[in-house]
Amino acid sequence: MLSEKENYLRTLRGECPEWVPCYVMPSDTAPAAAPCMLLAPPFINEHRAIGVGGVDIWGVTYVPCDEGAGATLPEPNNFILKDVRDWRDILKAPDVSGYDWEAMAKKHIKDSGIDRAQTAVSFDLHFGYFQHLMSFMGFSEGLCAMFEEPEEVKELLGYLCDFYCLLTEKLIDWYEPEVLSIKDDTASWMAPFVSLDMFNDILMPLYDRHAKFARERGIPVSFHNCGKSETLFEPLVKIGVREWNSAQTCNDLAAVKARYGNGLVIGGGWDPRGRLLEPDVTDEELVESVRSSFEMLAPGGGFIFAGGFLTPTGGNPELARKNAVISNAARELSRSFYK
Repeated sequence: MLSEKENYLRTLRGECPEWVPCYVMPSDTAPAAAPCMLLAPPFINEHRAIGVGGVDIWGVTYVPCDEGAGATLPEPNNFILKDVRDWRDILKAPDVSGYDWEAMAKKHIKDSGIDRAQTAVSFDLHFGYFQHLMSFMGFSEGLCAMFEEPEEVKELLGYLCDFYCLLTEKLIDWYEPEVLSIKDDTASWMAPFVSLDMFNDILMPLYDRHAKFARERGIPVSFHNCGKSETLFEPLVKIGVREWNSAQTCNDLAAVKARYGNGLVIGGGWDPRGRLLEPDVTDEELVESVRSSFEMLAPGGGFIFAGGFLTPTGGNPELARKNAVISNAARELSRSFYK
């Protein structure tokens, strides 16, 4: 029998796995067993602890969000960059010349407790170039800067890319990941924040530089992009992206599967929307919603189920119970679907 890791990697290679890989919310009856885990160098996120927050390596202050289970967001109305043309005076990449890269990677892998025989590792560095700009300036000013000062934005994001590519070059071969992770939430629920032309002009060269490390090592790229971002994936597939997560249901996921087949794995496929958000939604309706996702997206492979209700800080017993229903349904379907 395959391990969770090999079954997941088989999916990313475009083959039909033995079962549908799943990322589900943990519960007493459905413990979490992710087929792949993200690993980022510890100093990257050490000042953005969930539920605590702090100041990141670029000087942005993050605060926890109760509605997001303590996940941290840039502190509202406390942006470090008012005018994009001033970025050279404000942003300074950390000095990393004194790090023992081998020792750092080995200690981090050991401390993570990941069983490399059972779980794949995705090398992960940051949450996105577009999102970095928005964290520096806020959405209104950041989007205006992309339109009014595109060359300055390119210089700024290129500076960030130089730093993150340096880290990748130093660390990737010590981590020996099975996957390279790239993230950038460039879309709302209704549409991308930028045009395809702007996406290709400003952001794609950055993703391509980063994805080159994966192409050189023959490993796939996983790209995280929430929202309605289906129109952005054609250029991403060309640079080596093999998994899209979280692929949300605001997209025409059936059309995406028809277009790319197993060449672009759909990771997601379930969102709490409409009737599923009603207090009186039944367990049978929740199970059927999971089944519908499987029936639409799992045939032939190319699908990783991910879904559940995000609970606020402190928990919510009813949402936790619903997550157990979803998790159990997904796990049962995942093991039986291809049989």
